[in-house]
Amino acid sequence: MLRVHFTAQDLTRTRVADGADPLWETVLSLHSLRECRTEPALAHWRQHAVRHGPGPLRTLLPLVPKHGYFPDFLTPFAALDGVEPGLEAVMSTPRSRLRTELTLLSGHRALPGWARGIGEGEPAALRHLARSLRTYHHLAIAPSWPRIAGRVGADRALRAHALGQSGAEAMLRTFGPVMRWRPPVLEVDYPVERELFLQGRGLVLVPSYFCRDDPVALVDDALPPVLVYPAAEARSAPAGRAATSHPATAEGPRFRFSGSEALRDVPSLIGARAAARAAGRRR
Repeated sequence: MLRVHFTAQDLTRTRVADGADPLWETVLSLHSLRECRTEPALAHWRQHAVRHGPGPLRTLLPLVPKHGYFPDFLTPFAALDGVEPGLEAVMSTPRSRLRTELTLLSGHRALPGWARGIGEGEPAALRHLARSLRTYHHLAIAPSWPRIAGRVGADRALRAHALGQSGAEAMLRTFGPVMRWRPPVLEVDYPVERELFLQGRGLVLVPSYFCRDDPVALVDDALPPVLVYPAAEARSAPAGRAATSHPATAEGPRFRFSGSEALRDVPSLIGARAAARAAGRRR
């Protein structure tokens, strides 16, 4: 469980992001890419992403494991203002942070040799990383942005209404059951035990299309506090209408875990040996 500790000042500075964060959606989509889902809209997205994104995925997949830790520098606060500000922030990450976060990642999985260049802050390596993020976002995420923005916008409207009408505490009560407001602490379903003290900085809540199951927070408490959570689904259309919806505009699917077919289409992207290792790590 994650316990987020608020002060009165934190409550006045807590807000919901203005819209979907393009780099959070980009990074979190890499989890969904490796999980087989049966819903037509997501299946269409996954086929498109696999078909169009092999180059970027060879760079991005080793940095974003299917489960667990991935580096904070991939989802900078500046990305709330758009893809390009976010990529500029990625390339401007201090070398000490790059090294620390990749060292932490390497404690969970072996990294390819080229990742050392990112850890050392080599300009060419960072440009390649930024280019991979930009290309994957453009090819795999941007075509589905109307659906992503639609769900995120609907969720944001719900939270903003509660905030405007009754204040931050009322808004924090709208996030159940995965987040529970027990003043002055927000209890969040989370894979590890953790305490986050906002210390007057407030909290930015970021609704996300590709965030599923538990919310996600940055690991480094010194960074601006952000909590990414699954955007609530809008009411589904009748089954007959949903079946005929175009995937680019269909309401976002309800994700389900599946079994060993999750990496069926990925070997051509990351190599058969890497895919086999990833498949063996499934639980």
